[in-house]
Amino acid sequence: MLQQITIQTTDAKRLKPLIKSAIQNQLDDIEHGIQLTHARLQTFEKQYNMSTAEFLRRFKPGDLEETLDFIDWQGETKMLALLEEKKAAYKEAQIK
Repeated sequence: MLQQITIQTTDAKRLKPLIKSAIQNQLDDIEHGIQLTHARLQTFEKQYNMSTAEFLRRFKPGDLEETLDFIDWQGETKMLALLEEKKAAYKEAQIK
């Protein structure tokens, strides 16, 4: 369901490009964060010789010990999900 946000201004011609630019800057920052998070996940995957999906499958029920690395690894997966969610929200934005 589309929702609408209203911004009132006396100079829409000048404000629209600023809003579009701000959204694009946020998207760029989020994309950079996603790339960094993927790199961190790959580091864990190489270090422990298992995919992130396998790690999560084994970590949640307690098959793996709760080490600092594993807690960080789980945190990175949560960060990736949050960044992907934010990216989707910004990409859906339409400035008219």
